[in-house]
Amino acid sequence: MRKGKFTTKLKNDDNTFKELFRRHANNPILTADNWTYPVHSVFNPGATIFEGKVLLLVRVEDRRGFSHLTTAISDNGIDHWQIDSIPTMEPDIYDHPEELWGIEDPRISRLESLGKWAITYTAFSQSGPLVSLALTEDFKTFSRLGAITSGEDKDAALFPRRINDKWVLIHRPIVASYVAGAHIWLSYSDDLSHWSDQQVLMHARSGGWWDSGKIGLSAPPLETPQGWLLLYHGVRQTGSGCLYRLGLALLDLENPLKVLHRSDEWIFGPEMPYETQGDVANVVFSCGWVLDEKTGVIRIYYGGADTCIALATSTIGELLEYICRCPEPSHGDFY
Repeated sequence: MRKGKFTTKLKNDDNTFKELFRRHANNPILTADNWTYPVHSVFNPGATIFEGKVLLLVRVEDRRGFSHLTTAISDNGIDHWQIDSIPTMEPDIYDHPEELWGIEDPRISRLESLGKWAITYTAFSQSGPLVSLALTEDFKTFSRLGAITSGEDKDAALFPRRINDKWVLIHRPIVASYVAGAHIWLSYSDDLSHWSDQQVLMHARSGGWWDSGKIGLSAPPLETPQGWLLLYHGVRQTGSGCLYRLGLALLDLENPLKVLHRSDEWIFGPEMPYETQGDVANVVFSCGWVLDEKTGVIRIYYGGADTCIALATSTIGELLEYICRCPEPSHGDFY
């Protein structure tokens, strides 16, 4: 097994080291106490820029245990959030019975060619989790396309543009006939409704790796000149439960099935009390990030311990410098 050679810390000008992601001093930036109506917890928000502001589409768990989605909007993406006074998007159990037990973990992709945002989310019912898709122009009205996958599937997002004339979906199905573990896959579509040509993109590693057993997409793929930058989570089973941490990968721009680089090390993990203590301990889970094109600052919004929302920042230059120094994965690394 190859040993990791690449540190998650980069050198400052004074030859000291700095973390790739820096937590905001005001973390957590949003909790249930901030909400405009009674809820149990808020976490795992999708994120985008809407009308020049940061918009979070937040997973909100009510006091029954069911989840819905609510928007929170801020000028600076840090504070003074304007939160909808009622749920923005609730389960539609009559037209979409697959949403009977709630809708969870939204991810937002801006589809410029359609002039719309695509929201992929997990619909949950007695049939298990499914990937569902909705389109919106204003985050007030939503056109549901319904479930776009079958079987147990989640952690999905669309690439923001067609690639080789196809829409591309990144997701995490559980395929009983496949090699043990939960892996990240790609599927392709002409119309956003019918998906086929499902193929494995990245395998969960085995053994002692931080991302052994189960991996899944975090924030939607981010297009850069070097390739599609991918933030993903890995889950390691420990004696005290599951441990969720984040890593990076870089995909080829015109053939996203080609993984150019993948981090050996995790780059961000639960350390602070709001990440290690909560409804589900030892979890950092991101569904969204936003890039400031002018400054290069990238903000990652993440759920801490399935209880609150926190913020960490980096720069696109730092992330690309790091991932481009990571190795190209080989088949032997994962089994």
